[in-house]
Amino acid sequence: MISETAATPPAPCWDDRTMSRVPPGTGWPDDPARPDTPVAHDPLEVAALATDSGTLAELTARQSVCRACPRLVEWRESVADVKRRAFAEETYWGRPIAGWGDDRPHTLIVGLAPAAHGGNRTGRIFTGDRSGDWLFASLYRTGLAVQETSVRAGDGQGLIGARMMAAVRCAPPANKPTPEERDSCFPWLTRELALVAESTRVVVALGGFAWQAVWPALREAGFALPRRRPPFGHGVEVPLSYGTAPVTLIGCYHPSQQNTFTGRVTAEMLDAVFARAVALAGPHPGHDPRRTPPSMAVGEAPAHIADDRL
Repeated sequence: MISETAATPPAPCWDDRTMSRVPPGTGWPDDPARPDTPVAHDPLEVAALATDSGTLAELTARQSVCRACPRLVEWRESVADVKRRAFAEETYWGRPIAGWGDDRPHTLIVGLAPAAHGGNRTGRIFTGDRSGDWLFASLYRTGLAVQETSVRAGDGQGLIGARMMAAVRCAPPANKPTPEERDSCFPWLTRELALVAESTRVVVALGGFAWQAVWPALREAGFALPRRRPPFGHGVEVPLSYGTAPVTLIGCYHPSQQNTFTGRVTAEMLDAVFARAVALAGPHPGHDPRRTPPSMAVGEAPAHIADDRL
């Protein structure tokens, strides 16, 4: 039954060393859920709860306690219980990672899924791993983040005119969600896109999986898309619209260790994509243009060849 709520023991503190992972409503910084937040246990309940979410606050709370995919639930919780040696003394988040950032973003950043010892540990998307280090450093340099680093929830980091979300909200084994898990999570992604569609002007897809996953979600959320999805590539731009407002989808290589170690993606390449996003999205309250590196003007898109191998 959807009416079942998230079970929680009485009032432990989030950093209680006796806890391996965080129950909802127990004091973890930025935890959107409460003990009475309704829990989805299967894809039908995900769809019902997502559709019924009238606000981002309600949606993120429900996302953060989802238990619809047994394999993902078992993995995220077992990782939190066993831990990596370097984080053995930490309490892991161990729950789905909800979208995070500005409630009225101009720029959306969509990734694949949380990392087992990154977001699944820290409670924030793209936080606590090397991919996040690269990403947040670039967002800071281009004026989209308050701080250069993102360590964990409650560290003072914030996004400026931007919002992050993942196609799949739970850390998957081997960083590979199944098609069924992607489809189960689809209503969370679609509803979040719909709730921020009015202000959105740019969507940056990090990697080929995110590029493929966000395409039908954008259409479902009310964006107008070309009939065919172009192949993914770094810097590839696709013109979309929402109502009368122009929107641009931009492809960006994921700042994974494999891509950064091999030079497939560099800091300069990331900066170019996000500087381009800022230029296309236009000014946003709180954005500091002095921290944005020289960017390409609108109409001067980067000349990258489409590549659908990633």
